[in-house]
Amino acid sequence: IDLDYNAPTRGSPEVAEPMIPYIRVHVGNPSSSHVYGLRAAEAVREARVSVATLIGAREREIVFTGCATEANNLAILGVARAWTGPTRHLIVSAVEHPAVMAPAQHLHNEGWELSIVPVDEDGRTDPASVAAALRPDTAIVSIMHANNEVGTLQPIREISAIAKAEGVIMHTDAAQSIGKVPVYVDDLGVDLLTIAGHKFYAPKGVGALYVRSGTRISNITYGPGQEHGLRPGTENVPAIVGLGTAARLAHERREPASLHLKTMRDTLHDNLANWIPDLLLNGHPDERLPNTLNLSFPGITGQALLEAASEDVVASVGSACHSGDDAVSGVLAAMGLTATRAACAVRLSVGQMTTEAEIDRAASALTEHW
Repeated sequence: IDLDYNAPTRGSPEVAEPMIPYIRVHVGNPSSSHVYGLRAAEAVREARVSVATLIGAREREIVFTGCATEANNLAILGVARAWTGPTRHLIVSAVEHPAVMAPAQHLHNEGWELSIVPVDEDGRTDPASVAAALRPDTAIVSIMHANNEVGTLQPIREISAIAKAEGVIMHTDAAQSIGKVPVYVDDLGVDLLTIAGHKFYAPKGVGALYVRSGTRISNITYGPGQEHGLRPGTENVPAIVGLGTAARLAHERREPASLHLKTMRDTLHDNLANWIPDLLLNGHPDERLPNTLNLSFPGITGQALLEAASEDVVASVGSACHSGDDAVSGVLAAMGLTATRAACAVRLSVGQMTTEAEIDRAASALTEHW
């Protein structure tokens, strides 16, 4: 039973089938002027419109990338490259994904000053902490929209308002929240927003960066002028078609999809809590993704539990993008959890394909192995 949907999601035939003609028939380069190229270019344009519609953006503000990590690097390093101030400063939160934290640390190593604002016991950043960290030379604030391990949603609207009042560029990594909760760039007030295709049923190997018109940003790779000059290289047309299809479906089905996720998540939590005493929820009880459940199981490490249950349940002790060792999650440590509670944590995440029967079986299996 797959309870690891915060890692790559299962592919959907509705997404895969429209991609096939662009692998087998319409194989042209979108920059070519012949019929194959024109058809590929039109497919890329249609996908761009679908992604823009999903987040309430304009078509020209969508830049396709190879993944969310690339989009995050383009956002942070691209803003840094365009910065012309004599001193240089950026702000991130203590629970950022490595795809944000690593480029931020890279800039720090190059001489930028880096402020890492804390989170509370629920994993939320206090907007006042961001306000206190802002300086006249702050170029960018990057705070994730939803945490990939505990699902906590950040107060991005409030943080953006603080940053924008000081003329600071605001970026949010929305890789985990797209397709699960409403994400509209104007509501959030962000200048840059990262999208990961494989988190909402598009294929791996494609993502996007929303770049608000007028945002100061430069390219960080060099080549031809695709994607408004910000992401040179021949477009991955089949994957972009898949991303566009997934975006259209997410837009059309958002409310019932979100309700299904929340129902499956809460049913799983209720079943486990009824059978396992002293089970602890990690993350905000309300302001979190509808599909994400991070629990500490008493008396056993999360890794040991998942190894014991590996024939029945697929889940994770944290982000699949981390090193995979037994170290305590940096996210849980930043939230102030004890080492014991953090070591006992398991991330369970459901998806659109999760059924009630699977939830019942998974709860029973996890309880038995516990």
